[in-house]
Amino acid sequence: MSDLRDAGMTSKAWPFEEARVLLKRYEKAPPEKGYVLFETGYGPSGLPHIGTFGEVLRTTMIRRAFEVISDIPTRLICFSDDMDGMRKIPGNVPNQDRLREDIQKPLTSVYDPFEEFESFGHHNNAMLRRFLDTFGFEYEFYSATEFYKSGQFDAVLKQAVEKYDDVMKVMLKSLREERQQTYSIFLPIHPETGRVLYVPMKSVNRDDYTITFEDEDGREWTLPVTGGNVKLQWKPDFGARWAALDVDFEMYGKDHSTNTPIYDRICEILGGRKPEHFTYELFLDDKGQKISKSSGNGISIDEWLTYASTESLSYFMFAKPKTAKRLYFDVIPKAMDEYHQQLRAYPGQTIDQQVANPVFHIHNGDVPASDMVVPFSMLLNLASVAGAEDTETLWGFIRRYAPDATPEANPQLDAAAGYAVRYYNDFVKPEKVFRAPTDQEREALEALRDSLKTYDGPVDGDALQQVVFDVGRDRFDPMRDWFKALYEVLLGASQGPRFGGFIALYGVENTIALIEAGLAGKLG
Repeated sequence: MSDLRDAGMTSKAWPFEEARVLLKRYEKAPPEKGYVLFETGYGPSGLPHIGTFGEVLRTTMIRRAFEVISDIPTRLICFSDDMDGMRKIPGNVPNQDRLREDIQKPLTSVYDPFEEFESFGHHNNAMLRRFLDTFGFEYEFYSATEFYKSGQFDAVLKQAVEKYDDVMKVMLKSLREERQQTYSIFLPIHPETGRVLYVPMKSVNRDDYTITFEDEDGREWTLPVTGGNVKLQWKPDFGARWAALDVDFEMYGKDHSTNTPIYDRICEILGGRKPEHFTYELFLDDKGQKISKSSGNGISIDEWLTYASTESLSYFMFAKPKTAKRLYFDVIPKAMDEYHQQLRAYPGQTIDQQVANPVFHIHNGDVPASDMVVPFSMLLNLASVAGAEDTETLWGFIRRYAPDATPEANPQLDAAAGYAVRYYNDFVKPEKVFRAPTDQEREALEALRDSLKTYDGPVDGDALQQVVFDVGRDRFDPMRDWFKALYEVLLGASQGPRFGGFIALYGVENTIALIEAGLAGKLG
């Protein structure tokens, strides 16, 4: 066994912990199908969102960790529930009047309001695949419509007829009494209207695998459960899909966790083996409310990638998946800087430390070097004091601070400069609030200005930090009050960078001028 496999077998990183649980599933014999199957689900009633990215990313991290510790082949299926009936019209699409004609039809039978694909379901599936391909995920795409219509689901659907009473018993326990009266695990597709019907069954016929029901007009119909004539309600569908595909692993959000025993039991009733699960906590907005597609709170993946790299988003997704996290714009700078801190630490770590490092999982072990010679938070503050409207303004300071750095040699830094300019103009600039210094702070700022005027040491962040510290040490207790004053008076913010590093980047002469402007009340 290689050193890497040894490290993976003992690592406390959550992808390896989940991978070892999955490996234990086959400790007695390898899977008969010849591979371990990971699955993620997608409801194509709307466009892919940041939760979709997180689910596929985290599943992929566990998959890759499993491949480190096992020789069993793996597959990942992204399953689109595109046979669901469209219950409401999304508010962010055109041609809404035309869409209303297709209410309750399967999404793959609904008119495409963008008029680009054969249906709304096909449109959203295409968006999902483009979304996943953009991030380089390795996956196989499955459509529920094709799965039902092609016959791949037929054996399990017949089993659902055979075990109808047993599956219904599981489901009825979870339903209110009034819902129990009309519930069926089968949803027929009306032969004439094409709509998904939520109607009770008159009979479920085991001799020929058909169902008999009355439609909304009281007409009686008998349909085979096979061939795409019938779909399963969403909870039974979950368990039936696990049984049909022999799924080994699926993760989902905490809002599904109460249904896990239902999914598992139905999978077992239908002849399958329940998969391993991983339940992650939900994302919250800055007020602590659950992020919702319909309410539009929180942050979208496009918004994140406007202000920071994909890798920083992956880093945010990696950290503490079982802890609820606030996902809003203020977390972006921290994620960017912490990601690059981990990149810089990686080469000097032991193999055990490396497999616990988030960047190992973000890059599947092929970890690049960081070329960020200036932290992202420092770039933001530089953009702020320089009033930067473009990256060239920032590069003027960067070149003086790090003469060997160039946009070509430091592409990560160049991209970060662009992110910093956008982030500053959209978020920092509108919120900047400068204040006048107190008498104590004014005296300290004057002393710092005078110290910088006579400074003849190296233009080095550590050396200049000592100058800043020496000025504040005898005047402030605690020292954080001194640094808070620097940020609020000079940068118009309540927090900021390591100030010595900022002076080195912005320049001693520029910092002297900034202090004098702050003392004169000219910054606000």
